[in-house]
Amino acid sequence: MKKKLNRIAKDTNIYLKKYFRSQKKTDLIPPMIYGLLPGGKKIRCKVLVDVGKIFKIKYSTLIQIGAAVECIHAYSLIHDDLPCMDNDRLRRGKLSTHAKFGESTAILAGNSLLTIAFEILSQTSLKIDYKSKIKLISLLSKSAGHTGIAGGQYSDLKFEKKRKSFKKIVDMQINKTGKLFSFCCMAPVLLSKKKKYLKLFNSIGSKIGLLFQIADDLIDYSGSTKK
Repeated sequence: MKKKLNRIAKDTNIYLKKYFRSQKKTDLIPPMIYGLLPGGKKIRCKVLVDVGKIFKIKYSTLIQIGAAVECIHAYSLIHDDLPCMDNDRLRRGKLSTHAKFGESTAILAGNSLLTIAFEILSQTSLKIDYKSKIKLISLLSKSAGHTGIAGGQYSDLKFEKKRKSFKKIVDMQINKTGKLFSFCCMAPVLLSKKKKYLKLFNSIGSKIGLLFQIADDLIDYSGSTKK
């Protein structure tokens, strides 16, 4: 399991490094790469590849889609760490992007990573049919925006120090974390055109994301920052 996870992380990072080398060099590239790479364990990419294997989707296609997912994830973390949000100065054992480069630069780097994700999915090198590509971009947009990550983060901030119903908390967690996992579970199904499985894999992704967020919150509550 660990060996496979490391391989997926390595291949995703290789793709992203190559992609950024092809980009026009700007002053935002360094903070973007800083917030993106090495980029943790690539758990979302692992889920994407595992589901893709079930539906016999080409590995290189899944890595490219996973790279787009990682850009979305990195953008969300950069913004979550901002002083106006969670105000965290550490991320993955190093200074958070705003602590390293400044708040305004971190916002712009996060925004740029968000747009890069859709640029990756729109590339001609992603060898899938046009309609599937549009559906993927649409699904990822909904997962990242006000019905997904952004909306979940908004609710999380609004819920601080307030008593909320169990359902509202679960809905917030599913939006904040579960929607991106759902995308990773649904993307291979979309590519396979086996629509009857979309609802099932959407549910599986939501539950994986919810479990992931619960574990993360428990670590925040009782874990060691240093560890």
